[in-house]
Amino acid sequence: MVGHGPAKSPHRERAVHGLHGVDGVVEALAGQRYVTDRSLATALYLSLALPKPLLLEGEAGVGKTEIAKALSAITGAPLIRLQCYEGLDIAHAVYEWDYSRQMLHIRMLEAQAGAGGTMDADDLFGPRFLVRRPLLQAIEATREMPPVLLIDELDRADDEFDAFLLELLSDWQVTIPELGTIKATVPPMVIITSNRTRELHDALKRRCLYHWIEYPTVQKELEIIAARIPDAPKPLSVQIATFVQALRKEDLWKVPGVAETLDWTAAMIALGIEELKNPIVLDTLGTLLKHQEDVVRVQRDLYPRLVGEVASGSDSRQ
Repeated sequence: MVGHGPAKSPHRERAVHGLHGVDGVVEALAGQRYVTDRSLATALYLSLALPKPLLLEGEAGVGKTEIAKALSAITGAPLIRLQCYEGLDIAHAVYEWDYSRQMLHIRMLEAQAGAGGTMDADDLFGPRFLVRRPLLQAIEATREMPPVLLIDELDRADDEFDAFLLELLSDWQVTIPELGTIKATVPPMVIITSNRTRELHDALKRRCLYHWIEYPTVQKELEIIAARIPDAPKPLSVQIATFVQALRKEDLWKVPGVAETLDWTAAMIALGIEELKNPIVLDTLGTLLKHQEDVVRVQRDLYPRLVGEVASGSDSRQ
């Protein structure tokens, strides 16, 4: 009896949206100045290959939203973003009717009827009076390349909104009572982000691949600074990355994310600061910290000690 090897996965060794495997994702993201690791690149590649939505969780400012922007740039697909907030409803997420245009249409029909014409208002709830919000825009996209749909900070929306997304993420369709069910011909590429201010529904999580994005290591943060702010001097970048890493270990209201590290670095360059010992640095802490209590504590208590640690720890990295 002739034996057969294991069946090949239909996705193995196949280019997905022009990305050749996990290494291709890492390389493509690097081309967009996004520094990643293989675990995140693997999650993103599988999200595209299967295809399934990718749920990214992590602290604010670690680069979750930037993944969707980079994916849009890599694939050439349009980015459709739904920014979530408390009270978000279908009218702002999916669709609503253009009531002002409908009223104008009714008045026009009434005028025509008064002049001896006929009045037909059957199309008042037709496609031309439909205002398409991000989720419906993504479903209706007819481009050859499906759009990147970013559902940003889903944890800010109410619990009920998670339940509404189940139909979308399961069947790639939305239902409008007046028009029926509108189904995507090709699933969009979906990135969902959450800062975990609340737990998302298990049913929604089951429909997604999942990845947690940690704060970067010192070395990775240095790579991020070099990629995003290439004119930053290496010695200054080392001091900044080391200082921020130490600051994240302190008991603050809100420790800085990568976005704040980049803002702080850019502020240093704009002011011509070459080292953290410069007293002007204390005036720039508003680019790094977003709570007054944290700014005051760093200025009064933490700054001298942490700068000393930076001076002793950064020499080995330069």
